[in-house]
Amino acid sequence: MSKDNELSNLIKKEIENFDSHLQMNDVGSVISAGDGICTIYGLDNAMYGELLEFPKNNYGMVMNLNEDSVGAVILGNENEIFEGDIVKRTNRVVSVPVGENLLGRVVNALGQPIDGKGEIKEDDFFPIERKAPMIMDRQPVSSPLETGIKAIDSMIPIGKGQRELIIGDRQTGKTAIAIDTIINQKGKDVICIYCAIGQKNSTVAQIVDRLKENDALSYTVIVNASASEAAPMLYVAPYSATSIAEYFAIDGRDVLIVYDDLSKHAVAYRALSLLLKRSPGREAFPGDIFYLHSRLLERACHLSDEKKGGSITALPIVETQAGDISAYIPTNVISITDGQIFLSTDLFNSGQRPAIDSGLSVSRVGSAAQYKSMKQVASNIKIQLANYHELLDFSRFGSDLDSVTKSVLTHGETLMEVLKQKQYSPLSMEDEIIDILIAQSSMLNNIKKEDIHHVLKLTHMYLVNNNEEVFTEMKETRLLSEENKKKIYEACQHIIEGMKDE
Repeated sequence: MSKDNELSNLIKKEIENFDSHLQMNDVGSVISAGDGICTIYGLDNAMYGELLEFPKNNYGMVMNLNEDSVGAVILGNENEIFEGDIVKRTNRVVSVPVGENLLGRVVNALGQPIDGKGEIKEDDFFPIERKAPMIMDRQPVSSPLETGIKAIDSMIPIGKGQRELIIGDRQTGKTAIAIDTIINQKGKDVICIYCAIGQKNSTVAQIVDRLKENDALSYTVIVNASASEAAPMLYVAPYSATSIAEYFAIDGRDVLIVYDDLSKHAVAYRALSLLLKRSPGREAFPGDIFYLHSRLLERACHLSDEKKGGSITALPIVETQAGDISAYIPTNVISITDGQIFLSTDLFNSGQRPAIDSGLSVSRVGSAAQYKSMKQVASNIKIQLANYHELLDFSRFGSDLDSVTKSVLTHGETLMEVLKQKQYSPLSMEDEIIDILIAQSSMLNNIKKEDIHHVLKLTHMYLVNNNEEVFTEMKETRLLSEENKKKIYEACQHIIEGMKDE
């Protein structure tokens, strides 16, 4: 046999044995790229959600499986991807690094560090899209997640494993509630994850500083997909953050996750869908926008004891336009979650902070986890505030008010003042119960509005110095005995009389 024939046979044999992972159905070429979207010819065996490898260490994710092409979103620098570039399959879905070493760090939507503190050694990789736990793997919400905010813990309690929506117009204090809740988890063995979607980098930097100041960064992971990043990163971010949360929950830990905010997430997904030529529906959102958020929030739950009993508590944030909670995205997320905390612009502008509208806010499962001592003192607070707001509107029309109406208005005004709270100052559950008990007793109704918080502060100091057993008993038993109630009333009366003598 001639050398030419030998060479020819050798080449034929090599072609026949050509490694399957380099066949044409595993390699494609870019037809077009731009606006964070890429159309690829080839990749016949590509999976939905699969990670694709582009030149220059760039990546993408399969979003559309068309008959003769694949639509992908670019998770990297789109300016480095050109027509004709070779694209390779990785045979794995988009995953994010998870582990203990992420605590105290700021990462991007793909779990890569962006805080300048060096590489993160991951414990594992979790796919960003994971199936929500089955009903048999869950248990009812049974223990409270303390926010440290009086208005929430008394009227709209949140339980571990619950999904509670924070909703309101821009600049009404939605993020402030979430950050205060994270700060309040200090020493409570709760891992916190703050997912910033479409926020300014300067805003996220301020949040990092605040958490650091309050010694809360050590148990917090911050996932940041900033406003300057492409829409695909904003789309991926909350799923990545939830996978990081699931790592801890599967290990039996309690996790609090904040999505700030899902309005921007929906807008990013709408941009991707329109660029991928998916049919627009209401408000130009694609038809699967409800599924987008439901499959995300369904992953939050309280796992059964057989699954180690961990939990993920979700606080999604949604921004409304002019208080319109009947818009498309707000109604979607309201129907997925277990209740909502509605922040009113009018209340905010009138100086009520946090500006929680007790009439439109509700918690559908959290009351099952509320401490009995809090139930004792706060059971009728919502009705009292509803009466107050109704009579307040009525009183504007007439000057002559009967004594009953006046007392309802005075008591309601006192309650509203007691429920005011400074930012970054969450309270312990015991302090909240004492404040609300005193407010409900009508002892503060004849005190000047500006002196109410001073009286409460002095009462707390008096109890700490003279009746510390009140706090100890409440902490241990989660009950408020008649004897302790009497001690609290006496302490408050002592402070009020002392102020009169001055």
